Amino acid sequence: MQSAPSTFRFLVAESETPEAREKRRASVGRSSGETYLDIIRRLAPGASCDHIQPADADAALPPGASLAEYDAVFLTGSPLHLYEETPETRRTVAFMRSVFASGAPSFGSCAGLQVATVAAGGSVRPNARRLEAGFARRITPTADGRSHPLLAGRPAAFDAPAIHTDEVAALPPGATLLAGNRLTAVQAAEIRFDGGVFWGVQYHPEIGLDEVAGALRRQADTLVEAGLARGEDDVEAYALQVDALHREPNQRDLAWRLGLDEQVTDERLRLAEMRNFIGALVRPGR
Repeated sequence: MQSAPSTFRFLVAESETPEAREKRRASVGRSSGETYLDIIRRLAPGASCDHIQPADADAALPPGASLAEYDAVFLTGSPLHLYEETPETRRTVAFMRSVFASGAPSFGSCAGLQVATVAAGGSVRPNARRLEAGFARRITPTADGRSHPLLAGRPAAFDAPAIHTDEVAALPPGATLLAGNRLTAVQAAEIRFDGGVFWGVQYHPEIGLDEVAGALRRQADTLVEAGLARGEDDVEAYALQVDALHREPNQRDLAWRLGLDEQVTDERLRLAEMRNFIGALVRPGR
């Protein structure tokens, strides 16, 4: 893990609803925001991290704080559907527009990318091909992505943890597509809007294999309905293999059964996008 100056001040924005947060905690012991906080503190030891839930009606920054004071804002995954008009989606999109206007650089995964897309004028839809669950396979950088610092260190094609029922339908004007794969055209992008810049991915570099297994179990009904499993027993059998690889990431036979390599099993490689964002775009005391 790389070190970062203790002067860094980060904000983690978790758009999960209270119910979703508790469901995730019951499954894997932490909410999406708590996962982000743990990873950021390991990537940037000594950094000061605040935490906000912008989808909640009572969401507020710490007393006296403003978005412009943060060196970066991180947007987590979430079960929100950004094409639905609800109080939660409206609050979350309004928050992201404020992040862009503040000038604070931002990074997000999964729904984080979708929130930034909608806030800047793009659109989101249900997955057009089929559900991408467990792992996104053969993510391939575009010509722009091959030279973009967000994907520095990634090979010509790679897998990553992923589980999402929605996807970006159209990027906002002026956005740059950085990577895609057969199932999801927008797997990584840079979005510039209203003086701000966002780097984001549809997959989940921040989650470990234990959280992949937990996500599969939480969405077992959806996986069966999508035809990816014949029943909950199939989902559980697959999740048990993922759990086993989490416990023994160097077991080649386990990785072989799941078709995974070190881009997923090696945490240092898996976290490339978050580490690259902090190293390339974030400056202490902007």
